[in-house]
Amino acid sequence: MVRNIREVGENRYREEYGRFFEDFTVGDVYEHRPNRTITETDNYWFTLITMNNHPLHFDAEYAAQTEWDQELVNSALTLSVVLGMTVSDVSYQAVANLGWEEVRLTNPVFHGDTLTAESEVVRKRESESRPGQGIVTVETTGFKQTGEKVIEFTRSALIPTREAAGESASTDEADSTDDQ
Repeated sequence: MVRNIREVGENRYREEYGRFFEDFTVGDVYEHRPNRTITETDNYWFTLITMNNHPLHFDAEYAAQTEWDQELVNSALTLSVVLGMTVSDVSYQAVANLGWEEVRLTNPVFHGDTLTAESEVVRKRESESRPGQGIVTVETTGFKQTGEKVIEFTRSALIPTREAAGESASTDEADSTDDQ
């Protein structure tokens, strides 16, 4: 998680998150924190709010008769949580998300599973049509506590440069730290 502390006045500091275009380097891998345990309530609410009426997500008796023997976490919830875990590292400063590609669900997620995620920067280029902005593409992978991969996807976002965002090019005043 990218965290910068900036002095904005005498004895006054502002916490800021995210990377600007020039902060991304192809090949860098970001381990996203905090982790997130998916609860039964998370799954039920998300499933019902999104009107996904497949009983495998909210009917314990039905799910017990399937190959899984238990309810599955809605795959759109898995995508949403893992994507959300990446925001402070990848897209907190984004002008726009440009798209997701190749979403693959590689193992089931169940109530009580704890998700972790990491993203690798795979492409970066300046925008041809939007000066002061660039396109950053990452491959994100989500895992559960067993180490099993549960989801992978590629995502691109439009990210401003520091100068275009009106930020100081110098990070001497900023304290960048990676949380445990």
